[in-house]
Amino acid sequence: MKSAPEGFAAAAPREPRDLFDASGDAAAVISEHGTVLGWTRSAEELLGYGAAELVGTRVARLLTTPEDPVRLAGVVQRCRAGNGWSGEIAVRHRDGRSLDLELRVSASFRMGDTECFLLSARAQRQRWTVGQSVLDGFLTRAPLGMAVMDTELRYVWLNDTLERFGGVPRSARLGRRLSELLPGVQAEALEGLMRKVLATGMPVTDHEYMGWSWADPHRRHAYSASFFPLVDAGDAITGVCYMVQDVTERWNARQLLTMVNEAGTSIGRSLDVMETAQELADFAVPRFADFVIVDLLEPVLSTEGHGAWLTDAGPASIRPVMRRAALRSVRDGSPEAVVRIGERVDFLPPPHSAHLIIEGEPLLIPVLDPSDRLWATREPERAERIRAYGLHSLIAVPMRARNTALGLTTFARSLNPVSFGPDDVLLARELVARAAVCVDNARRYTREHTAAVTLQRSLLPPALTGGTALEVASSYLPADPSGGVGGDWFDVIPLSGARVGLVVGDVVGHGITAAAGMGRLRTAVQTLAAMEMPPDELLAHLDDLVLRLSDEEAAAGTASRSTFIGATCLYAVYDPVTRRCAMARAGHPPPVVVAPDGHAYFPEIPAGPPLGLGGMAFEATELDLAENSLFGLYTNGLIAGCDHDVERGMSRLGEVLGRTGEDLEALCASAVRQLLPVPQRDDIALLLARTRALGADRVASWDVPTDPAAVGALRTRATRQVVEWGLGEELAMTTELVVSELVTNAIRYATPPIRLRLLRDTRLTCEVSDASSTAPRLRHARSTDEGGRGLFLVAQFAHRWGARYSGEGKIIWAEQEIP
Repeated sequence: MKSAPEGFAAAAPREPRDLFDASGDAAAVISEHGTVLGWTRSAEELLGYGAAELVGTRVARLLTTPEDPVRLAGVVQRCRAGNGWSGEIAVRHRDGRSLDLELRVSASFRMGDTECFLLSARAQRQRWTVGQSVLDGFLTRAPLGMAVMDTELRYVWLNDTLERFGGVPRSARLGRRLSELLPGVQAEALEGLMRKVLATGMPVTDHEYMGWSWADPHRRHAYSASFFPLVDAGDAITGVCYMVQDVTERWNARQLLTMVNEAGTSIGRSLDVMETAQELADFAVPRFADFVIVDLLEPVLSTEGHGAWLTDAGPASIRPVMRRAALRSVRDGSPEAVVRIGERVDFLPPPHSAHLIIEGEPLLIPVLDPSDRLWATREPERAERIRAYGLHSLIAVPMRARNTALGLTTFARSLNPVSFGPDDVLLARELVARAAVCVDNARRYTREHTAAVTLQRSLLPPALTGGTALEVASSYLPADPSGGVGGDWFDVIPLSGARVGLVVGDVVGHGITAAAGMGRLRTAVQTLAAMEMPPDELLAHLDDLVLRLSDEEAAAGTASRSTFIGATCLYAVYDPVTRRCAMARAGHPPPVVVAPDGHAYFPEIPAGPPLGLGGMAFEATELDLAENSLFGLYTNGLIAGCDHDVERGMSRLGEVLGRTGEDLEALCASAVRQLLPVPQRDDIALLLARTRALGADRVASWDVPTDPAAVGALRTRATRQVVEWGLGEELAMTTELVVSELVTNAIRYATPPIRLRLLRDTRLTCEVSDASSTAPRLRHARSTDEGGRGLFLVAQFAHRWGARYSGEGKIIWAEQEIP
């Protein structure tokens, strides 16, 4: 056996096996009635009894004291509950001596019909007692600072560790109070805690605080202190003992984690690049730095292009062009800054180049020297600001995210006397990394949003004009309040014969998908309208187009994100000569008509199915509109309201538009303002048109005999009319040629009745109508052909020409610009 070390004493020999090794414990199996059922060899070695002597007898015979029924019942109840029990017990050895055993009783189990318990025991081991010399060495050399204060809070004793922490010799401490020695370590608060311990007798543990000491007067440290009372034999408090530990590393780690978590909620609250950069600067000052600047590469702030990839930031040997995105200082106005927000900047700490931004690591300059040759030659103005405002330490962290170089963030300290260290670099890197992701998100969102808005604006008509037939005004409000995109659209389409086409539609949904669908439908409507189709036929062709596009997307495997998940449309054609308006709708709300006297009504037009259902016909309706009537087209977002009562919304729209005296633009804006639901859940479009009539003094028409000899007389009448309208001799000559060719073709190939009409609008229109439905064809005659050049000549002299069909036949028309 080994002897006890100096300063320790042992009361009994110790077994050479491990303290927690239970493999050699004495074990026995006892029935619920206390009868020994099993006895191991280890039990025989421990107590001296063999199995033959004890098996079948009661185990109580081994106890040195009488059996305690209450204690026994408690043990049995606990073991039957499945928990087991452990404790100490005194038993008698076979040779008569008493043994103190550590006993463990297992949870009960059954052997056949008998409830049993497994007992294991070992002899109690004597523990070492500590000598005074060992105790003194422990207290003196422990890694914790320890001190004993009397009831007046004066030092009575302290160990070497506390002397080293404070930097004040032991001889200078003894007999003096903490507040007299270290006034900067929250001495009054610490002494207040010690008085509380003296008054209550209750300990105070793990009180953390920041402070400085004479051992390291230029750097703040974090400490954890515990206080407990010292009592004498009579339980009277005789002083306070306190223990203190330097926990600066733990404190810094916790502060780092806390600051990073706070940064997660403070940075990136908007999707604006400049605001996000400013949030980073605002967060870091003053809690981490005294001066922060964020410079971003110009492509990052641009709304064009695809970003500043690492390889595109510029050659590593040159300075990249950036702009100051954010700036913050502990001083008002940030006088340390050479460049203000929004200005161009190419600052990189010397001697570094673009390589720092592209793939460099964070740069730490613990001691910033403005007199350094590189700073003095490359950044003289900044060196002067560094000297003037006492900037003494700097960290520059490149801002990168998703393989994209974004810019550079620079942190500096001036009023804070502590220089940046490696731990500060870790925090700066983490802050900038989080901000970089937010800046990149904002950059991507801004570009995508700008692209979407540009698409939306390109799809809507840049300017609406109804010619002389209509005065028009419009209003469009997307559901996205930031000016985003939606699926509502409207258009005003000039047609032949001074007529005007009006269309309004609504693609279900919002955002870029709905806008893309809207653009395709708007283009299709313009194309079909240019083919002079009546409203019902146009909607039928549009319905076929939607079906075909949906089928194509489904075949391509994109049915889940199909553009055309639903759309409605209303198309109308107004003729200022007849003052009639033909219209048809595909599941869209009916138009509102306000008569010149202010009476508003909604004409009954067959609703028709929404576009894309197929298999159902559309019906057209014609209305007579008095001059100065108001004709309104809108989408359901305007009339749904907060209560989703469409009929009530239509009634309110009629009431608002009944104020016919207002200017049309003002009336349109007023109607949207009054009917706009809050919150706005859907896109809103409103198109208003006030009708005008093309008077008889601007229209001339003649019946055309089928005799070719009548062509000359009709040429003369047409030429005379152009001259009477004051349109000039040159236009009269070209009109004579156009009339001659169109009338000659009609007499030669068409079916009577034939009629010639001239319209003086923004352009001069010549129309020849007949009863046939044969489409005219522009031929390119050969040099040897005697004819076939009529429509070719018309196409050369006319601004545009074409044909449209009616219930009575067709109309060939040609328009000429009026000088």
